[in-house]
Amino acid sequence: MKTFKFDKERVLLGLAGPVLAIVIAFVLSALVLLASGLNPFEPFEIMFNSLEDQDIQVLIINQWGTYYLAALAVAIGFRMNLFNIGVDGQYRLAAMVSALVGAQISPPGPIHILLIVVTAMLVGSLWSGIAGILKTARGVSEVVSTIMLNSIATSLIAWLTLKDQFGEQAEGSNDLTTGLIDESGWFPGIEVSDFAGEIYGFVFVAAALGVVYWYVLNRTRFGFDLRASGASESAAAASGVDAKRMVLLSMLISGAVAGLAGMPVLLGETHTYSQSFPVGVGFTGITIALLGRNNPLGVAVAALLIAFLDKASNQLNLEGYPPEIAMIMKGLIVLSAVISYEQVRRYGLKRQQRKVGEELAAQAANREEVSA
Repeated sequence: MKTFKFDKERVLLGLAGPVLAIVIAFVLSALVLLASGLNPFEPFEIMFNSLEDQDIQVLIINQWGTYYLAALAVAIGFRMNLFNIGVDGQYRLAAMVSALVGAQISPPGPIHILLIVVTAMLVGSLWSGIAGILKTARGVSEVVSTIMLNSIATSLIAWLTLKDQFGEQAEGSNDLTTGLIDESGWFPGIEVSDFAGEIYGFVFVAAALGVVYWYVLNRTRFGFDLRASGASESAAAASGVDAKRMVLLSMLISGAVAGLAGMPVLLGETHTYSQSFPVGVGFTGITIALLGRNNPLGVAVAALLIAFLDKASNQLNLEGYPPEIAMIMKGLIVLSAVISYEQVRRYGLKRQQRKVGEELAAQAANREEVSA
């Protein structure tokens, strides 16, 4: 029976990258504030103090669910060495179509919710599958195709939500919607208080999906094939893995998860899709996946950090500070992550080479003693 061996050095090196990135980002942000003639520490104090408010806590948790799902969708592509920039388009199109389907029918509660969720996954999967087919059949870069599909998704959503198509416009409002989903299609959440609101129930689905992602990636043959194909297509092919099939499957799964990213907000709050539905979630997911290094736990922590910066920065307005500080911090975090990860990787490689050299020297010394 195999015994688990805790690799302290590996864990420390794994933590060093993100911790160093966050520290550098905070230091650089403080320098930017100082150069702007502002207090370099007070904005951070304001944001951290806002965590005492229940409504901010609920907002951060709810935002975490959306960001985590979007980041997992990106991470699945990254594991396959695919850059799925189209998560934002897949997420928005899936949310719109599933909201439209959910507003048109009213089956019993669990079936209604399941139908909306399955529709979102199918739409997201089909939309990303277009890029997957272009990649495997024609060799078209997924970066180019997914960027184009984002633009097409935006135009398609605008057309489908016109009043002449499926859109509805409430009296006295300029906002076009897909119609309100009946209460049977609302995903139940946890009521915190009348003031703070409720935590979306789909947040817990997002957390469970992170566990599924870890298990499939690390404990199944499919996960091994996925990681092997991402590391080296030729090596994977030599071991009997169909690399093109894995590319297509990865894009389909990535799109399906991207489709789920809109469910926390749709099923927990808005219950309709409109022009005010959150945008840019997919691009934020790229930031989070990079910061979390595609690890489900790392991505979860990164999503929590970005959600905190998004929601806590709203308090800066009340104190006379520009909320753009949070945007600057997010940009600096990404830049710092790229630099710190590379430095940690090089440091770890040097330590490994030195350790191997010491072991070889020790073996050579032992052989000399034996021969003497």
